[in-house]
Amino acid sequence: MSDRLEDLPVVVIGAGPVGLAAAAHLHERGLPFTVLEAGDGPAAAVAQWGHVRLFSPWRYNVDRAAARLLRDAGWVEPDPDVLPTGGELVTDYLRPLADLPAVKPNIRYGARVRAVTRLGLDRLRTAGREATPFLVRLASGEDLPARAVIDASGTWSTPNVLGAAGIPAHGEATAAEAVEHALPDVLGADRDRFAGQRVLVVGAGHSAANTLLALAELAEQVPTTKVSWAIRASSPTRTYGGETADALPARGALGTRLREHVEAGRIDLITGFSVHHLALAAGGAVAVSDGTRTVTVDRIVSATGFRPDHSIATELRLDLDPIMGSTRALAPLIDPNEHSCGTVPPHGVDELSHPEPGFYAIGVKSYGRAPTFLMATGYEQARSVVAALRGDWTAARDVQLDLPETGVCNSNPVIGDDTIAAGGGCCGS
Repeated sequence: MSDRLEDLPVVVIGAGPVGLAAAAHLHERGLPFTVLEAGDGPAAAVAQWGHVRLFSPWRYNVDRAAARLLRDAGWVEPDPDVLPTGGELVTDYLRPLADLPAVKPNIRYGARVRAVTRLGLDRLRTAGREATPFLVRLASGEDLPARAVIDASGTWSTPNVLGAAGIPAHGEATAAEAVEHALPDVLGADRDRFAGQRVLVVGAGHSAANTLLALAELAEQVPTTKVSWAIRASSPTRTYGGETADALPARGALGTRLREHVEAGRIDLITGFSVHHLALAAGGAVAVSDGTRTVTVDRIVSATGFRPDHSIATELRLDLDPIMGSTRALAPLIDPNEHSCGTVPPHGVDELSHPEPGFYAIGVKSYGRAPTFLMATGYEQARSVVAALRGDWTAARDVQLDLPETGVCNSNPVIGDDTIAAGGGCCGS
């Protein structure tokens, strides 16, 4: 293969929703591309939370370029007003997209990226840098040249720890067998691990809320199941979100239902609780302490969020915000101290650019530690970045994003209700 920059493919890291959206836009723009996916199929991370129902309907979960490609191939579009589960998102949209003749030959599964650098240049070398191809090294040892790199690998594999200070709590590693990461399938595949157990959920986001609602339902089926919820804040108001005022009815219903369970005593809420120490107790239980109070439980669900892992790009020139872990330009626009999902302003290639030309992190990884990401935001990022790579800066900077206000960022709506009225969604008002 030629190492001339213009002859090389754009390498996309990750075949999740946003990575595949980037592939669709690259195809439409006539740019050669290769998608590298560490899993054995498309959207491997989404499949792990496939039991969760999204709070936005199909009309807002499908990228426009992807939809155009699929329709040309005879795709039967799902009912736009139905709320899909993660599993349905994979089987009814992402897998058909990945299997299209325009996309499938360009995806490599089982291809884990270990490092991204410039061919023959480390981070210090400036002369000729912009015209030098990227080098993408795989875990297999294979090196791939690229004209640009779009990192859509997400953050699912790098969850935050339980420890309140951002490092593991004392004893966290010792108690690891009792700790579940976010969004276990409480009512399905993982039911036996939770039924009849004392369960503590730690975290204040929608991953925590989703799990708490499932556990509350399990406790109705198996009354010996006891559910506790620990948050660092003094009030759960932020987790409850906009409730009936939420522009997404399903997202608002999540907060309403959670409040009802707490007020009825079905969920024991512990406020102002920061995990400092875990110790194994009798019978395989775990004592969880904040230094003054101790809760003894059988299982812990760590729903404390995720963080980006930029270690593959340590030889690139990145301008990362020291707090958020996003680009410095994007950080103030997504700061969760100021914004919810629905109040993040439009942003595209300019806010996602680094001093390293041609390298972009998009999707949830672009948000660093901010939990305010929505799928529709990632689709618009992909469109903007690909337009810039084609040289269409007018389109790249014509960023349009209209998000519904209030709430946080993923949920399991009212059980049995998988439709909502048209008009609400990730990128529609």
